[in-house]
Amino acid sequence: MLNSDAFSYVNILDKTLDASWTRQTAIANNLANVDTPTYKRKDVEFKNILESELSSPKYRSLDQAVRHADLDSLDAQVYTDHSNFSYRIDKNNVDVDTENVELASEQLRYQELTSSLRSQFSRFTTAAKSS
Repeated sequence: MLNSDAFSYVNILDKTLDASWTRQTAIANNLANVDTPTYKRKDVEFKNILESELSSPKYRSLDQAVRHADLDSLDAQVYTDHSNFSYRIDKNNVDVDTENVELASEQLRYQELTSSLRSQFSRFTTAAKSS
């Protein structure tokens, strides 16, 4: 991570990209284990962690929240989804169609995040050129 207020949004985007990558990996593992008896699908929690960190009432604006965010607490949490639920005889709870939709959605999110990161660096480049 870069330690500067100018890079606060970049640092948040970096953590969010890491979480998105972790989720894509979890979904790929789910798909790889679709035929493994008793396997329970994994998923990743990050959205609520990020929202909790950035919605603290002690900050008056999003800029302040981003500037003072505790980056060490912004880590994606992998969890077993519905570990006691299975609609299949082999007790596996992975649904291929659902996983493929989730994977496509996460890939689009990752692309948008990388685009946002490129935009941030483009602003830095423009600012550096004009000074």
